[in-house]
Amino acid sequence: MQHILRLVILGRDGILNVYREDHVKSPDEWEPIPGALEAVARLNHAGWHAVVATNQSGIGRGMIDMASVNAVHLQMMQQLREAGGRLDAVFFCPHTPEENCECRKPRPGLVRQAQERFDIDLTRSFVIGDKSADVGLAEAVGARGILVRTGYGESELVRHNGDMPGSAHIATDLLEAVTWILADAGHPKEPA
Repeated sequence: MQHILRLVILGRDGILNVYREDHVKSPDEWEPIPGALEAVARLNHAGWHAVVATNQSGIGRGMIDMASVNAVHLQMMQQLREAGGRLDAVFFCPHTPEENCECRKPRPGLVRQAQERFDIDLTRSFVIGDKSADVGLAEAVGARGILVRTGYGESELVRHNGDMPGSAHIATDLLEAVTWILADAGHPKEPA
């Protein structure tokens, strides 16, 4: 089991890539949000690990099959490599909300899968997402939550009257969230 002291758990759609109402069904539909790939690279270069934990109900709804999800994730990994970054793993829930499973965020199943694979100190970890479910996941596992305004983030803030429950930090996008994490951890700022 790999020991990971510093981990960032990322949502996928609306955080790393542009959110699509009809789901990302093929690699050519996966479009990174400007600055997101560079944000992951900055984390990696500062000694942090990153994984994705994502709800992918399109699988359970029959909108996308596992081979297509894997192809999308290969595309995502390739683009990250080209930007100088990497993900240590991708964990996803294939179920619909109606299935009431343990792996659908905000339930902790995806993070528990990560814990089975890596030795994680969740009190020193962050969960970054664009929904209150991501903030709820952070609270459920004892990590720190960050809500980004991309994807569903802005509408979540409107729904919660401009504030998120708990102590979640709010960032414009993934790049700003990573800048905040690195500053909070005492890393020097990147040169302009």
